[in-house]
Amino acid sequence: MTRLALLRYPDPHLKTTCAPVDVFNDDLRQLSDDLLHVMRSVAGVGITAAHAGVLTRLVIVELDRSQGVRIFVNPSISWASEETAGHMEGSVCMPGATEEVTRPASIRFQYQDLTGKPHEEAATGFFAACMQHEIDQLDGIFWLQRLSRLKRDRVIKKWEKSMIRS
Repeated sequence: MTRLALLRYPDPHLKTTCAPVDVFNDDLRQLSDDLLHVMRSVAGVGITAAHAGVLTRLVIVELDRSQGVRIFVNPSISWASEETAGHMEGSVCMPGATEEVTRPASIRFQYQDLTGKPHEEAATGFFAACMQHEIDQLDGIFWLQRLSRLKRDRVIKKWEKSMIRS
């Protein structure tokens, strides 16, 4: 198992657009296994390769272990509802920091699996929020950028204080 290390906010790689995956092989499967291990080690529900400094379009989501792990290669949103919903969000790269983010309540998205086979799927609720959050990360948009300046500054200040204490 390759050991991946999570980046920490404000690492500039967290604002970098990721390259599409064009080779579907054992290395990609190993990267997905390694990311799952890292995500579980920090009790996350979603992670991208970018969170570990690998700037490629790979997302791992596990909202509930009983529902299993979902792996999305090259995901992109094809439709988003006008209706919005707020959900508490955070990042594995900014542990302990959370805030409510408002996003479209429903989306349709396309992706490939680990073999390269294309898929399209709809998502609502927390799953929709998670997918939008992770796809944003692949596009170089860190979740804080979805907050108002006031909320963003408050979250960053609180998080920086918590990092000094730990």
